[in-house]
Amino acid sequence: MIVFNVLAAVLAVAAIGYLVWALVKPERF
Repeated sequence: MIVFNVLAAVLAVAAIGYLVWALVKPERF
């Protein structure tokens, strides 16, 4: 299913971006 693949890709990118943001801005956590 294309929709499921797109949703999974968006979630993966969001998770990676969140981890990078946590590493770059640790004072926020």
